[in-house]
Amino acid sequence: MIIRVRTNMGVWRVEDLDAAAATTADVLAGIAQTRPHVVYETPLSSDPGCKSPLDADSPLASQGFGHGSMLHCKVDASTCAEHTRAAGAAAGNGEDDVGESTAPSTGGITKRIIDKDGSIKLVHAEGASAPGADKGFRKGQLALRDMKMAWTLAEFTAMDDQYNFKIKRQEESFVGGGGVHLEGAAVNDFQSYLRRFQFQQQRFGYLYGRFVEEKEEDDKMEEDEEEKKPAISGGWGARMPEEEKKTTKKNAKVVVEAIYEPPQEADPEAAEGFVILEDAEEENVENLAKMLGLQRVGWIVGHPPREEGFQLSAAEIIMAAELQLESAGGVEPTPFVTVRVTVDDDGNVVVEAFQVSLQCMEMVAEEALDIGPNPGFCYVNDSFTAIQEGKPSATVENNFFLTLVPINAYQSDTFVSTFPRANRAYDDRMQTHDEMKKQLSKSGQSGWTFEDLLSDFALLLYLCKFLDVNSDMPKICQSVRDREVPLDDGYKILIKSMAGMDGSY
Repeated sequence: MIIRVRTNMGVWRVEDLDAAAATTADVLAGIAQTRPHVVYETPLSSDPGCKSPLDADSPLASQGFGHGSMLHCKVDASTCAEHTRAAGAAAGNGEDDVGESTAPSTGGITKRIIDKDGSIKLVHAEGASAPGADKGFRKGQLALRDMKMAWTLAEFTAMDDQYNFKIKRQEESFVGGGGVHLEGAAVNDFQSYLRRFQFQQQRFGYLYGRFVEEKEEDDKMEEDEEEKKPAISGGWGARMPEEEKKTTKKNAKVVVEAIYEPPQEADPEAAEGFVILEDAEEENVENLAKMLGLQRVGWIVGHPPREEGFQLSAAEIIMAAELQLESAGGVEPTPFVTVRVTVDDDGNVVVEAFQVSLQCMEMVAEEALDIGPNPGFCYVNDSFTAIQEGKPSATVENNFFLTLVPINAYQSDTFVSTFPRANRAYDDRMQTHDEMKKQLSKSGQSGWTFEDLLSDFALLLYLCKFLDVNSDMPKICQSVRDREVPLDDGYKILIKSMAGMDGSY
């Protein structure tokens, strides 16, 4: 199996692991083959904040990790130079390969060779000038004899099939008939900010909410009402085998309660249209979500208007697949959704929800898809073959990977969405104590209680900067989740004092 490791220096991939027996030591050994001098600042962990280290002695499978899963760690950037060993000596040219590496100073691939006088020289090994560069059974792979001296036809076919993908449409998403319920105020605030730039800048955010299981939905609704829910559109996306459709359990719906926009910069030159910056609040965001009974259930991306039929770019397809892989813990079904926001030719806001297919997730986990010059297509890595209509294809149209998810309007009965958002430039409102006072001062008016106005994900995250996340925030969040649990008067006084409010509550 393949395990991916997200570090502060990018995503690394470790291949050929035993799915049943591989441990963290095997992952570290795989990394050491290409980065022998790497120094770890945190151990391999299951969470982006690296606060949940993996059990070093237990197999990854027993810890819930499988093919395509993402692990996390932080490393010393100065120790991450990549170095790969050559498979063996070059045949028939009298030169022995000692090794090859990526040379940071030159930015190219170099190879150590033994010169005629016996000295070791470092030479460029790019393109046809690199001995053995094109001798692999596939581009970027070892030659067959470097893997094994003798092959049967069945063995070769089985190995070669691992690099072939027969592109199939998936008829349905992994979300049930209830679709995705988007909190109206949160989405409206997101699109309003994009409108400040006439939708000419791309921006994204993470969706936090709940996956509602089918059995939970059955407890709340009668069976005949459930049947009246809108059916999944069979529009785009890849077809799954019939037996998989019958056995795959779905969530009845996805409920989105809040949107968090991490630090980012709009960059029209970037494939995604933005550059994600380091987030000092990442750990607080995840901890707050857990305290509120929420989890990351999707992501939302806003982009400029596009031509009809062009839903998501290749970069967005790949990012959606990576996030689904992270949510599922590997190449497994997940109700994690992708929501896009844009405007049509008349300036009306368009909001649509999608998922990428399981096959797309597998191809991204294998790094078989690349970004190319045409954003409407995913380009197939040279080491792989995509077969469409019985013919090899160098590209796959993005819509083949998409399945449509129904959207339902939703107004949360727990959370409000009025406090200014973090990480926004050129916004007319910023996160300040004065804004907190403005929001909480509505308590006692129009039926609002102090707890109602405090139940704002952005406001609670702002409070995490001033209150103890481990002792204070859990108690506050408990009162937010369950209004039967009164908020301690001491916290009311403390929060009102921070906001500069006078009078009773």
